[in-house]
Amino acid sequence: MTNQPNTQTIQFDESQNRELKEYQIQYNEKQQKPLTRSSTGQSSADFDTKSVRSVLMNKMNLVKRRRQSIDNTERIEGPPYHTMDLDTVTLLLKSDLDDGLQESSIQEKLDQYRYNEMEGEGGVSPLKILFKQFLNIMVLILLIAMVVSFVFKDWIEGAVICAIMFLNAIVGFLQEYKAEKTMDSLRQMASPTSQVIRDGHQRTIGTRELVPGDVIILKSGDVVGADCRIIESFNMDIDEALLTGESVPVNKVSDPIQGDDIPLGDRVNMAYSSTVLTKGRGKAIVTATGMQTEIGKIAKRLLNSGDNTKTPLQKSLDRMALVLLGIAIISLIIVFGAAKFHITDEVILYAISTSISVIPEGLVAVVTLTQAFGVHSMAKSKALVRRLAALELLGSVSNICSDKTGTLTQSKMVLTRLWRPSTGFYSVSGLGFTTEGEVKSESDDAVVTKENIDHGFQTMVNAAALCNMSEVRKDKNSDEWIGIGDPTEIALQVFAHKLKNGKPSLTKNEDASKNWKLIAEFPFDSSIKRMSVITRSPQGPHYAFLKGATERVLSCCTSIQMSDDGDIRSISPEELEQLVLPRVESLAKGGLRVLSLATRSIKSENQITSDTFIRETIEHDMTFLGLVGIYDPPRKESKDAVEKCHSAGITVHMLTGDHIATATAIAREVSIVPPTYGLEDDPELYSRAKEGARPHIGDNQKDLVMAATQFDKMTEDEIDNMPNLPLVIARCSPDTKVKMIEALHRRKKIAGMTGDGVNDSPSLKESDIGIAMGENGSDVAKQAADIVLVDDNFATIVKAIEEGRRVFGNISRFVVHMVSGNVAELTPLLLGLVFIDASGASVFPMTPIQILFNNILTSSPPAMSLGLEPVHDDQMLEPPRDKKDGLFCKSNLIDIIYYGFMIGVICLANFIVVLYGYGTGNLGHDCNREYNETCEEVFRARGALFATLTVIVLLHGFTCRDLRNPTWSWKALKGPKNMYLFWSTLFGFILLIGSLYIPVLNTKVFKHSYITWEWGMTAASVILYIALAELYKWIKRRYF
Repeated sequence: MTNQPNTQTIQFDESQNRELKEYQIQYNEKQQKPLTRSSTGQSSADFDTKSVRSVLMNKMNLVKRRRQSIDNTERIEGPPYHTMDLDTVTLLLKSDLDDGLQESSIQEKLDQYRYNEMEGEGGVSPLKILFKQFLNIMVLILLIAMVVSFVFKDWIEGAVICAIMFLNAIVGFLQEYKAEKTMDSLRQMASPTSQVIRDGHQRTIGTRELVPGDVIILKSGDVVGADCRIIESFNMDIDEALLTGESVPVNKVSDPIQGDDIPLGDRVNMAYSSTVLTKGRGKAIVTATGMQTEIGKIAKRLLNSGDNTKTPLQKSLDRMALVLLGIAIISLIIVFGAAKFHITDEVILYAISTSISVIPEGLVAVVTLTQAFGVHSMAKSKALVRRLAALELLGSVSNICSDKTGTLTQSKMVLTRLWRPSTGFYSVSGLGFTTEGEVKSESDDAVVTKENIDHGFQTMVNAAALCNMSEVRKDKNSDEWIGIGDPTEIALQVFAHKLKNGKPSLTKNEDASKNWKLIAEFPFDSSIKRMSVITRSPQGPHYAFLKGATERVLSCCTSIQMSDDGDIRSISPEELEQLVLPRVESLAKGGLRVLSLATRSIKSENQITSDTFIRETIEHDMTFLGLVGIYDPPRKESKDAVEKCHSAGITVHMLTGDHIATATAIAREVSIVPPTYGLEDDPELYSRAKEGARPHIGDNQKDLVMAATQFDKMTEDEIDNMPNLPLVIARCSPDTKVKMIEALHRRKKIAGMTGDGVNDSPSLKESDIGIAMGENGSDVAKQAADIVLVDDNFATIVKAIEEGRRVFGNISRFVVHMVSGNVAELTPLLLGLVFIDASGASVFPMTPIQILFNNILTSSPPAMSLGLEPVHDDQMLEPPRDKKDGLFCKSNLIDIIYYGFMIGVICLANFIVVLYGYGTGNLGHDCNREYNETCEEVFRARGALFATLTVIVLLHGFTCRDLRNPTWSWKALKGPKNMYLFWSTLFGFILLIGSLYIPVLNTKVFKHSYITWEWGMTAASVILYIALAELYKWIKRRYF
C-alpha cells in the first residue's frame, strides 16, 4: 500500500465469517493536524482553545485523569459516519437501531473504549490540599510557639508542638482529601445523564457510561453526551457554538451527506459532545466517546474542576479565626502587662501558652469531616449536592415550591376517562402499559371497538396516536409492554393501542399506501402549553393534530367534530367554552389531568415539508375533537412528607401546569391544602372529608389555590398585600415560578424550587436552593441547580432538608464544644497570672503540652463524634433556622462563654484547693521549665486541674448533644446513643491515665505529677458541672 501526501487509506479488517470488524482511516501524520476550518468549522486564527476548555468545564463536569503522553499518541480518526447510511453505521458499531446495545456487551465496550471522560491534568490535588493545611492562622500560632520553644531551648516542648502541628495537618489532609474525593465522585453522579435504549428498554445512565453503539434519546435542553450519528430528528436544533463558533443553532437531519472532509459545522446529520439541544427531539447512535470526540481532540487538558468560592460556613470560620487571633493578641498583651512588660523567657512561654489555649486546632478537620459525612448521607438518600453552600442553607428553608407530576405523583399515568362532544363521557379500563382494555360509553355501556368506531372518535384516536412522540412495544425477553418517552404521551399511546390504532399500525403498515407520514413537529412549549404535528394521510391530504392544555387548545378552535365524516359544526369561542369547560371541571375534580385534542386539514399548492409553515400558521382554525382525562396517582410517601414539612414550619407550594380543579384535587390528597378545601359546594363530600381531618396550616384561609393567569396579572404590591401566598398555582408558566420566588424573597423567606425543563433554569437560579430532577430533568436544569434528586421524589427533598438541619446542628454542637473548651483553658491561664513565685514569675496552672493535649487528643475526637450525631426526634418539629443565625449566633456565643467560664473556674478551684487547701501554697522555683523538689505542690495541683479539665471536657461532649434539652436525665441517657461519642470519650480517658501515671512522660513532658485523693475532687467537680449545665438549659427553655 503506497501512501501519498495528505491521502487516506480505508482498511477493512474481515474475520473468517466475513463479519465487518473494524473500519479506520489512518493518516500518515503522527501528530495531530493544526486546527483549520476543515477540522473545527471556523478559522484557526479565531479559535481560542482556552475559552473552549472554560466553557466545556461549565457545560460538563467530567473527570480528568493523568495521562503520560497525549501529545505523542498517533492520531487515528474514526470512520466518516456522516457519509454512511444508518444500516452501515449500525453494523460498524455492532448495535441495533430499535433495541440498542445488549447489556451483556457493555463491559466489553468499556474495556475497549474506556469511560466517556476527558483526560488531562487537574482534579483533586493532594499536594495542594496538604499545603493548605499549613496556611491558616491557627497553625501559624502553633508555628510561632514551636519556634519560641526552640529559641529558649525547651526542646521537648518544641518537639511536641512540632509533632502535634504535623499530626493536625495530616488529620486535616486525610479528612479534606476524602471529602474532596467524595464531592468529586458526587459531582460525577450529578453531572449530565443520558437516556439510552439498551436491551429494548429506555434507561437513564451517567453520561460517562456511554459507549459507541449506544442509542440515545435527545430532547430539548439536553447536553449531548458524546459524538453521535442522527437516527431520527423532529425540528431538532443544536447549539454548536462551543465547537464551531456558529451562533445560530443547526437544524439536524438523518440523511447521509457526501464528502469525507466537509467541515464539522456542515455535518448536519451528526451531533457532538457538549453541544446543547435548543429545540425539538430525536434519536442518535453514539460514534465516539471521551478523548475521541471532536471536543476531546481540542481540549487535551482541562482546567481544574474545583470550586474555589468559599461557602458561608467557610467564611464564618475565617472570621472566627481572625477573632481568635485578636483574642490571642489581647491575651499576650494581658500577660505582658501583668509582668509590667518586663519580658523574660518565662513571660514569653506563658504568653505562648495562653495564645495556644485560644486556638481550636482540630476545628477545620472536624468541619470537613462533618460536611463530607452529610453529603455522603444525602447521596445515599438520593439527593446529590452540587454546591456545598446548599448543604448549609437547607436548614433555613422556609418554603418549598414543587412541581406535581413525577415529584408529588408517581408519573405512572393512565388514561381512564374521556369526553366526546357528540356522544359524551367514556370510561377506559386497564392499568399500566398493557394495551388490553375496554373503552365503554358511560351513557349506554356500549363498548367502542375498531370495527364500530365512528369517524369523529376515530379522528380523536388518530390525534392521540400521531400527535405523540412516545413508543409502546413488547419487551423481547419478558414479553411485557414497555413505554419509551413522556409518561403523558405514553398514556395516550396506550389508549390508542387499546383500540388497535397505535402509532405503529398507522405509520408502519406493510402496505405503504396505507401509512400516515409525519411531516413536521412543533414540540411542546411550556409557555403555550401545547404541541402539534403535520401529517400526510394515506389518501394524500395533509392534516394537523394538536394537543395541550384545554384553554390553550380552545383558543385555537373554531369548530367541533361530531360523529359523522363531514359533520363539523362551527362554534363561537364563548359557546365552545360553555360546552367544554363544565366537562373539564367534571374530569379534573376526580384528580385527572385533562388534555384537549384538535385537528384541521391543510391545503397548499406546493409540496408541504417541515419548513413550509410556522407554528402560528398551523395552530388556528382548528376543529375540537374532545377531552381526555389522565390519572397520575400521588406517591404514597408524599402526604407524610408534606405533613412533616408543616410540622417543621415549612410551607409547601405546588406550582403545576395542570387544570386548577386537578391541581386542587391532588393538593387535597397530599395535604398541601386542607382536605375540605374546594368541596364547599358538595355537602356530602365536604362532611366526609371533615371527618377525621386534622388541623392544617391552611384552615380558615382564602385563595389557597389560584390560576396562573390571575397571579401573573397581579402587581408586586397586590401580591405583597395578600395575607398569605397561594399554596397551589395551576396552569403556571416558567415566568410564574420566577414571580413566586421573587414574592417569597420580598417576604424574607428562604425558598427551594424544583424544576426539570430548560425554561425552569431561571427559577432554579433565582431560588435560594434550586432542585433539579435527576430522572426526567434536562441537563441544563441540572447544571442550574444546587441539588439533584436521583428519584424525582418530593419526600427526598424533605430528607435533604432534615439532613441539612442535622449537619448544621452538629457543626453548631461541636463548635460550642471545642471553643468553650478553649475558653475553659484560657480562664485559669489568665486568672492564674496572680500565682507568682519567689522570683516574680507567674506559675503556669497549665503547660502548653497539656493545652495541646486537650485541644487535639481529648477534645477533637468527641467533637468529631458530635459531627456524626444522628437525627434528633425533634429536629423536624422546630421552625427553620434564621439565615442570619450562623455558627456564632447570639445563643451559641452565650453557650460558649458560659460553659467555658464555668468549666475554667471549676478547674481553677481544683488547682487552688490542692495548692492552698491541702498544700502549703509553695509555688516553688522555676516550675514552668522542669521538675525540682520545690515544685511538688505545683505539679500535683497541675495534675488535679488537668485531670478535672480533661474529664469535664470529655463529658461536655454529651452535654453538647443537645444545646437546649436535658442530656443528663434518665430519659436522655436511655434514648438514642451516639456510639462514636462513647468510644472517643473512653479513648480520652485512657490517654488521660497514661499522661498522669507514665513516669518521665508526666513530669518531663506534661510537667505535672500523678494524683490520688484528688480524684474525689474531680468527681465532685463533675457533679457540680452537670448540675450547673442542666440548670442553665432549664433557664434557656423557660425564659428564652
